Amino acid sequence: MVIGLIGLLSFPALGGVHGGNPQVGQDAPAFRLQDQLGHWRGPADYHGHWLVLYFYPKDFTPGCTTEVCTFRDDIAKLRQAGANVIGVSLDDVKSHAGFAAKYHVPFPLLADANRQVAIRYGVLTSVVGFHFAKRTTFLIAPNGKIAKIYRDVDPKENAAQVLSDLNNLKKAAT
Repeated sequence: MVIGLIGLLSFPALGGVHGGNPQVGQDAPAFRLQDQLGHWRGPADYHGHWLVLYFYPKDFTPGCTTEVCTFRDDIAKLRQAGANVIGVSLDDVKSHAGFAAKYHVPFPLLADANRQVAIRYGVLTSVVGFHFAKRTTFLIAPNGKIAKIYRDVDPKENAAQVLSDLNNLKKAAT
């Protein structure tokens, strides 16, 4: 019985020694991944601009669909505030292409099929042998430093929360 219960729990994969655990104020870990169109992208491409880097578990699932659609619906406000948005999951480029097409996603969805970026950002987790990225968002400042981290976010509220904090951070900087 104990073994069965343990199998249902979520454990951070490779956290600590092998994995990353970036903190506010640190440089955002660098990477390059392909988006749904096959273009290679990473945080360095957005240097000098705010970047909303959000990790989500799986294309076409209810919570992830809600989250991507909320960011899609708020993209004009986020861009007006000076931010770019990137979504990342462990799904492959083909899955992202279908997901982006179906929901008219106007920003890159990056394929971390080898899990390395999820590990570097400390968001790789596993349930009953199924690996996925924990729903986590990083707000990265124009200087490449992590300005805010949102863990275990509500998919309906994430975009609005990031937008509010982004506006507050920009006001505080002036």
